[in-house]
Amino acid sequence: MGVMDTDKTLPTNTLIFEVRRDRKLLERFAKDLDGLMADYGLSEAEKKALREIDLMALSKMGVHPYFLPQVSRLFKGTGYNHNDSAAAQLYASKMLNTGKG
Repeated sequence: MGVMDTDKTLPTNTLIFEVRRDRKLLERFAKDLDGLMADYGLSEAEKKALREIDLMALSKMGVHPYFLPQVSRLFKGTGYNHNDSAAAQLYASKMLNTGKG
């Protein structure tokens, strides 16, 4: 899925965009993901995919490709942003189906 497949109306896109930019939302993401997803109006399929960090499903739903690695950073942090970081490993495992993560 590519940029042209992005669904600009998908609540997950808005959630990811805003959580990345707002420390209070980021803290809520970590502590009250279900409440946050409800407030943003995510569908049950979006909620399930986000909880399971199912990046392929999120991609197929229309999450912007730029946001997919951001999802792994939201769950694993942004420190040491390199190929061996927990976030990069999670992203690779989910997108390449290596079974890790």
